[in-house]
Order: sequence, then structure tokens, then C-alpha cells
Amino acid sequence: MSHISIILPAKNEAAALRDLLPRLKAAQPGAEVIVVDDGSTDGTPGLCAELDVICLSSPYSMGNGAAIKRGARAAHGEILVFMDGDGQHDPADIDRLVARLGQGYDMVVGARDWESQAGVGRGVANTLYNWLASRMTGHEVADLTSGFRVVRASRFREFLHLLPNGFSYPTTSTMAFFRSAYGVAYEPIKAGQRVGKSHIKPLKDGIRFLLIIFKIATLYSPLKLFAPVSAMFFLLGCINYAWTFWSVGRLTNGSSLMWSAAVVVFLIGLVSEQITSLTYRRDD
Repeated sequence: MSHISIILPAKNEAAALRDLLPRLKAAQPGAEVIVVDDGSTDGTPGLCAELDVICLSSPYSMGNGAAIKRGARAAHGEILVFMDGDGQHDPADIDRLVARLGQGYDMVVGARDWESQAGVGRGVANTLYNWLASRMTGHEVADLTSGFRVVRASRFREFLHLLPNGFSYPTTSTMAFFRSAYGVAYEPIKAGQRVGKSHIKPLKDGIRFLLIIFKIATLYSPLKLFAPVSAMFFLLGCINYAWTFWSVGRLTNGSSLMWSAAVVVFLIGLVSEQITSLTYRRDD
């Protein structure tokens, strides 16, 4: 059994893989390399056969997260290395990430600097995600959305049922590890320019990434999101009551509705917190 399995989700990335796979095999000659072909139409399976690399092909595109899950289930290594198939990540960085894993961590993430971000918009969005995740977890999150990460296979497979089929698997896995008190470390990396065109659509995926902000909170501790909202409704109700009592001398429906909303939101957060605790419970 190979000690390390390297998993690369790929959708029409044959041009990048032709250069990346030989470098990857040279840098990690003893590793198991798995390309998960997410419904590609550019001859990815043929390229993998030519380069003697394992290829798991899907009959149609299921999403980046789905490819990650398929690769994790098929891998035999005790350590899983996830890299993007577009050529952004340097195979030479794998040794540094694996070395940090040996220091007692369960996940090591390749953290990109500002120059490695794919545009100003993506950089600002990632900075916002990192800040929110850091506030929620109480730990510094240097790069929440990086697709270059090294994990212990046994730990990662615990959360396969939580991972979405889309692009936010890095967010979900990071928050799941923090929630379960598994050690997470960040190792600085330089990410190059991708080969070919990005599959992320700014408008459609921008809305989806906005939802990730709320998912970050609910994945870790829903009450940390619902409690401030509840407090805001309660405070608004008090302010409205003070104003109406001063102006007309009575309690209005607006204040009552805001106080009711505060109670409802808080109770929803409380129930969500219990559901989240059950989600992460392990039955060994």
C-alpha cells in the first residue's frame, strides 16, 4: 500500500495535466496518483493511460466536491494529498506539507499569499472568508478555500457525508476539522497561473459563494450566528418601544413582532446547535 495518495479532480484539464503529472511522479515517485475525471471531453482518460496514472472517470460532470469524494474513497494511502488539476500547485511543495503533518497535525493546508490570488475580486472574497472563519473558530484561518491540502485519510473520511458536490469542499472540510478538535496547520505556498479557463462563473458562483459565508457559521456553531441576530431583533424592539412610548404612550405591534422574532431566531439557533452536535458525533 502506498503511504501517500495524491488526488487531482479534473474537468477538461488535459493541457495542464500533461505537464503536471510527469512532474508530480518525479517529485513523489512512490505515491499513488489518482486523477478523478469529472466528465471531461478533452481526452483526459487517454492521457492518464499514456502516463500510467490511475483515472476515475465519471459519465457526466458531478462537481469538484464529488470528484474529491470519489478519489478519497478509492485511495489506498494513509495520507491524502489534494491538488487542483489546473497546474496552479507546485509538486515540490508536497514534502513541506507532509512534514508539517508529521508534527502532530491532522490537516495541513497550503496557504496562498495575495499575489497568488486569482484576481482582486477573488482575493477580497477569500480575505472575507478567512476573517469570518477565524472569528467563528477562534483560530487563525490563513486560507479557507485553498484546494491544496494534506490530510490523514482516516480523519478525512469521517466527513465525506458532509462534503458538498460543488466547489466548497475546502470550506466544509476545514470547519469540520476545527469542530472535531483535529489539528489544522497552514503552510505558505505560491500558486501559479492556471492553465486554461477557470470553471468558476462570477455571477452564478458569486451568489453561491455568498451562501458559503452563512454555511461557515452553521457548520461550526450555528448559535454564534443566530444569537447576535436574535439580540439585534430584541434591541430593535426595545428601541421601537422606547420611541412609541415616548411619542404616543403605548406599546405597538412592531415592538411585539421584533421581540417575538428574537425568541424564534434564538430557539432556531438552539435547535440547530443540537443538530450540529449530533452531526459531528462519532459512534466508534
